[in-house]
Amino acid sequence: MFRAAATRVRVPATSANMGPGFDAFGVALALYDDVVAQVSDDAGIRVDVHGEGADDVPRDQRHLVAKSMLRAFDAMGGRPRGLDLVCANRIPHGRGLGSSAAAIVSGLVLARALVVGGEDRLPDAALLELAVVLEGHPDNVAACIHGGVVVAWTRSSGAPVTQVLDVVPLQSIVPVVCVPSSAVATKKARALLPETVPHADAAYNAARAALLVTALTSRPDLLLEATDDRLHQPYRRPAYPRTSDLVAKLRAAGIPAAVSGAGPTVFALTDAATASTIADLAGARFATSVLEFDRRGARLEALDA
Repeated sequence: MFRAAATRVRVPATSANMGPGFDAFGVALALYDDVVAQVSDDAGIRVDVHGEGADDVPRDQRHLVAKSMLRAFDAMGGRPRGLDLVCANRIPHGRGLGSSAAAIVSGLVLARALVVGGEDRLPDAALLELAVVLEGHPDNVAACIHGGVVVAWTRSSGAPVTQVLDVVPLQSIVPVVCVPSSAVATKKARALLPETVPHADAAYNAARAALLVTALTSRPDLLLEATDDRLHQPYRRPAYPRTSDLVAKLRAAGIPAAVSGAGPTVFALTDAATASTIADLAGARFATSVLEFDRRGARLEALDA
């Protein structure tokens, strides 16, 4: 049985990897997509999109929110006859800020909310597992679902697991994103990664990923060293040389910076005094925004909120 009332979900942007934590670390940011869904007696799926991606995304069952909803409905036992979706998108597409994870999570959360008893049919662990299946890796979807900073991994059984880190007072660390005008497809960026890496580089990243947990939870003064990477960013430079140059420039200035997800956005963790200078270093080719951490993750909201 489906609920008749329209339902709204808000989902945050996310940044993955944070330098050395490839496919494992994710952080939720206070930049949001809002999606409203309602079950309809009219057959088919209709999608209305405003904001980011409005000119590019499909308006039917091929839309990623709709596809995710259909997968969730199937997992819960059946699809409604029709659906109406309205998407207000603020997360840039193809920039490494988790737009696909936001679409997947919003679809799963909405579908569960529209089914009577949905939380019993699709509990949190099953929702995360389905999100990982749809996205392909857990870092962005875990951060989108839970909020805050998360470490995500997969058990030997294949089940995804997440741990939300108890980050040092979040107000002492300011996230800044520098977003270029051009997009880079995640598939293209991943295709540049080699099948194997030197053992020394793997050991280097393992140490930095471990240090990143310490830096985030108790020693923010170690963030510059803890966000260094040799595992994926050097190999992706051909896809976005300006992004790589900006990361190097910020790090040379003592600012912890990394490629956000698969890029090409640059993600930096700094303090309030330094945040305002990053735009000057980034220049006109990047739209620089000082954000906040999102602590709540995906959540249902009142329609008039």
